[in-house]
Order: sequence, then structure tokens, then C-alpha cells
Amino acid sequence: MRPLWGVSKKRSRVKVPQNLLAIAVGIKQKENVNQIVQKFPSKNFTVMLFHYDGVTDKWSDLEWSNRAIHIVAINQTKWWFAKRFLHPDVVADYKYIFLWDEDLGVENFHADRYLAIMEDEGLEISQPGLDSNKSEVHHRITVRSPRSRVHRRIYKLRGSGRCYENSTGPPCTGWVEMMAPVFSRVAWRCAWYMIQGDRSKKVGVIDSEYIVHKGIPSLGGSDDSKTMLATPDAHIPPKSSFSSSITAPAESAFSERAEVRRQSYSELDIFKRRWAKAVSEDKCWVDPYSQPVHNTVSKFNSTGEKELGVKKNTSNS
Repeated sequence: MRPLWGVSKKRSRVKVPQNLLAIAVGIKQKENVNQIVQKFPSKNFTVMLFHYDGVTDKWSDLEWSNRAIHIVAINQTKWWFAKRFLHPDVVADYKYIFLWDEDLGVENFHADRYLAIMEDEGLEISQPGLDSNKSEVHHRITVRSPRSRVHRRIYKLRGSGRCYENSTGPPCTGWVEMMAPVFSRVAWRCAWYMIQGDRSKKVGVIDSEYIVHKGIPSLGGSDDSKTMLATPDAHIPPKSSFSSSITAPAESAFSERAEVRRQSYSELDIFKRRWAKAVSEDKCWVDPYSQPVHNTVSKFNSTGEKELGVKKNTSNS
């Protein structure tokens, strides 16, 4: 890392690792974080820990702790840390940035092989595929396929949210989940400013190097249930129609996580209204990913989940 201002009188002769691994951590996940870090060779990776619980002294017994960068802010999220401490100019020396959660199983992951695949495939944003037998899965496109090295899209021919060969938007293509994203230097500069590029070609899931998402809540809540998907090969073009089943997590109606989710949707609605207003006022704006508009209404169920329904047109034609 380098400062945002000033010029060093002498250039260091010490070789700086080319890549960055940044994780938001709490002391309860110390052992799992240690297993993750061990998968990233120190010659190629700088390690940065965001301590959301304020505990730093209990990490000092780990062999790599003294060469890691430790940042502390109580009860803050990974993306809060990233926005404040991973400004694109500050991390410009790093070729790739791994911005990971602390609850990932990495038994089948190899960092150097992963980056070799990412470069070979021309990916700017990626994530490791998820082991569907052991992971908490929220989006089918993130599930690892044992038949391929990388996939960039999925196919879903039944039910809501269908995905076809000509689908151009998430979650059919151009989608990674935020538990284990990997950004190129250029992509991180775009992501930091919330700008997207060609997501259908430059965003993908690497299947041959895969992980397990354990789904352990970092800031409270329950881990009593998992969301599992029944079709790990959904991105393979189908020879015939198929269906999948999704088991929704059973959360308490009054749980803290339900309230957080409800608040997140509320803030998203505010953002969408502000975005629509800005677009209407900017006569030069052209949406490069315009999609057919469906007239929908939304509501929240007792668990804080958002439900969508199609609003019927009652007017006479």
C-alpha cells in the first residue's frame, strides 16, 4: 500500500506482494480465518484484516499476523471497511483484490491456480464456485459445476426468473455474490465507484477452484438453517426442461436479521427512487443494460423477505 500524497525519496527494494487478501474478521472465527490465509502464499499476497469486534491482540500467536495489516472499527461490515480503507489509489499496487468473508471453507481452493485461470479466461470480476452439498447458497449461478473450469451464465427454463441463452442481466449472467468476490485492479476502481463494465463476458464463476460458504452470521442472528439448491449444473445448456427446488431459510419473524433485511430493502427502494429521478433529469443518459419493464408490486412477509407480484391491469383497452 502507498499513501495518497507525497513522494518517497527512496524506492523500497523489498518486493511487494502483487495481490491483496482483505477479510472482515471476529475472534470467534480465528481458526477458520487462519485456514483461509494459509491458502494464500505470502510471497504473492498481502493480508489485511478488518476487525469488527475490536479484538486484535489475540491474533498475534498466528505465524502470519505480524506481517498482516490490522484495521479496527467496532460493529462495521466488510463493505464499510472497503469503502474507507481500500480506495483504488491506495491499493493500486495490487493486481488482484480478494475481498472475502470469514466463514469460507477453502479445502479445495488454491490461490495461485485460481489467478492463473482468471487471467487465462480474461475475467475482471470472479468468485470461486460454491460446493452445493456443503454451502449456504442464495443464487444458482454461484454453484460450482464439476463439468467445467469456468461458467459465466446459467439456464433456467421453468418458474420465475427464467434464464435463456439470450439473457443479458443478473442473475442469469454477469453475477458474483459478495461473500467471496475477486477484483482485478481495473475492476476494483470501477466497483469502488459503483460502475459496471461488460458483465456478460468479464464476470464469471471459477468452478475448478471452489469453496464452501458456511453462512455464519458475523454480527448476530441464527445459523439454524441453510439454503440449498438442487441443481448444481444449471449453467449447462439443457437438452430438456428441468425444474429445481429451493428451500427457504426459516427465520424468526422478530429476529434481528429479519429487521436488517427489511431495512436493507427500504434503503434499496430509496436508492432506486433517487436513481430514477437522476435519470429523468439527465437527458443524455442511456441505459446500456435496459430490460423490459414489468409492472410489479412488492411487500414483506413475516420473516422480512421481499415478495414480488405482478400488478394486474384493470383498465379497459
